Amino acid sequence: MKKALPIVLLSTLPFPCWAQTQDQAPTIVVTGAGLDLPPGTPAYGSVVIGRERLMDSASGRIENILGDVASFQQFRRSDSRSANPSAQGVTLRALGGNASSRTLMLLDGVPLADPFFGYIPFGALAPERLSVVRVTRGGGSGAFGSGAVAGTIELASATREQLPDVAVSALYGSRDATEVSATVTPDLGGGYVSLSGRWDRGDGFYTTPRDQRVDASAPAAYDGWSTNIRAVAPLSADSELQFRATLFEDKRTLRFKGADSMSQGQDASIRYVARGAWQVDAIAYIQARNFSNIVISSSTFRRTLDQRNTPSTGLGGKVELRPPVGPDHVLRIGADTRQASGDMYEDAYNAGIASNPRTSLRHAGGEQWTAGIFAEDDWTLGRLILTAGARADHWTIRNGFYRQVSATTGVASGEDFADRSGWETTGRVGALFQASEAAALRAAAYSGFRLPTLNELYRPFVVFPITTQANAALDPEKLKGVEAGIDLRPARGVSLSATAFYNRLDDAIANVTIDAETRQRRNVDRIVAKGVELTAAVALGDMRLSASYAYSHSRVHAPGEAFDGFTPAQTPRHAASATLAWAPRQGPSLSTTLRYVANQYEDDLESDVLPDALTLDAVARLPVGQGVTLVARGENLFDETVVTRNAGGSIDLGTPRTLWIGLSFRG
Repeated sequence: MKKALPIVLLSTLPFPCWAQTQDQAPTIVVTGAGLDLPPGTPAYGSVVIGRERLMDSASGRIENILGDVASFQQFRRSDSRSANPSAQGVTLRALGGNASSRTLMLLDGVPLADPFFGYIPFGALAPERLSVVRVTRGGGSGAFGSGAVAGTIELASATREQLPDVAVSALYGSRDATEVSATVTPDLGGGYVSLSGRWDRGDGFYTTPRDQRVDASAPAAYDGWSTNIRAVAPLSADSELQFRATLFEDKRTLRFKGADSMSQGQDASIRYVARGAWQVDAIAYIQARNFSNIVISSSTFRRTLDQRNTPSTGLGGKVELRPPVGPDHVLRIGADTRQASGDMYEDAYNAGIASNPRTSLRHAGGEQWTAGIFAEDDWTLGRLILTAGARADHWTIRNGFYRQVSATTGVASGEDFADRSGWETTGRVGALFQASEAAALRAAAYSGFRLPTLNELYRPFVVFPITTQANAALDPEKLKGVEAGIDLRPARGVSLSATAFYNRLDDAIANVTIDAETRQRRNVDRIVAKGVELTAAVALGDMRLSASYAYSHSRVHAPGEAFDGFTPAQTPRHAASATLAWAPRQGPSLSTTLRYVANQYEDDLESDVLPDALTLDAVARLPVGQGVTLVARGENLFDETVVTRNAGGSIDLGTPRTLWIGLSFRG
């Protein structure tokens, strides 16, 4: 790692009011949350996943829970136990096509994407540490910063009232898998500290179908851990300081013996929140990440590439002010910045010779920097709420380079890439009209942009036998979109929602096929996605039902290219999810989740198909007393064959039927 994050920073957090006498102390309420959402937020059609659902997943993985929102998509259908970490970018609304995140994902206001690759470290995001997830499909950049071309996913840490003093969970699953987690949350002065840890491991399943296995085939073993400390301290009756630090490491084996990957990180952030007349939300953060990966030839089963070291650093911050402008307005003004730098060190090998000699050493890297200002106002006019915001961002891509040295002759070659910079102006407008107590109408228009990642610019990669080349000349992606929707509450405990959308992503970055074994990242003219999203939620007594469906008609416009008019790679036209839960306040509980994803194409030329898949998950809980609960979980109970990769008939599979049993304790 480039840097170590000093956990001793925790000791700098002030805990005032300890010396105040009882009659001097004002009433202090520590929430551990950010500022309240502006009233215009529903105009952008957000979907909320509550803590009850976060704590009730068959897999215990946040990326699978996000699948409750039907248009949520990763580049691959695999979760973080059997996917290559660098393929775990996220997107929404069928704006797929590559492995980088087109959706901005935040934890307590801090971007989560890897500074070099743009993927999300899902293994470090334990659902039990979270309070709520808000998914905004579309919506542009707003006050969130660059990167939100397909939407924004906001994760919020669990509050003190949601965290027991002690929580422990231990489960044992199929293929000798274990999942162990613990959280301790003591009150400290006027605030609190929450320390948590989680360890997941398993021998894994064979991602290779039985008829394609060879002696070198290996199950997708995984072994990962993460620790998290979060402290919240009051500064006054209406302000507080929040600190968070996370350390994680994730190791996986994919397809063949020796095809090992590793990702690790050390993240820290500090946040100041003031809820007085002048409301303030100020954040500063640092990320120190690394990644390594060994590629094994699928013909000789020898090492062909050792991506041995990819250190990267992310630095950034945001300041948002909400001045007192009257009861009918919520005005947000502020600025944010993000800097990313990284290096890639890899060694190439000749897999066609038994001695498997190293042939070349490669080094590439660069830096990115964005800085922006924003303003947004929500204006309440009786039953009508109008919201409008604008941003101006300056971006820089600099110090890019690629070096290669022959391992046999020592001859060096390479290139330094020209620095580039520019300005992007984006905005969004929305309206929310409460037609009656049972119906609300909404409409929005927005724009956003995303810089190509350092990975897309400078790092080629291999999923043998296909090599995908980098492209240092990539331009930023730019999105424009409109949508309209209706929210209904026809009866108590029943809510329905429908949204129609049109999104256009100009200069979309795609993996373009050059020949049978070569692809290159290129800007294509545009991707146009249009469709309909439906959601429903019903709560009747102890029964709860939530459902989501997305129809997405997505097309690539690339005049003169063979894939002009085709569907972007890895984007299904239909996706649906439904969860039915019986959860009384006392006694046993049961929930089941049914998910469907339609067929989709592996590549831009629509030559290889990933068939549709229908899966069923379930979770059962039985309290046994004294805070102890027996937990049983089942993933993919139908044992559906889920194809996650298909390269000319060479196939990878997703999670088969997986059963878990264990105990949890809350006290």
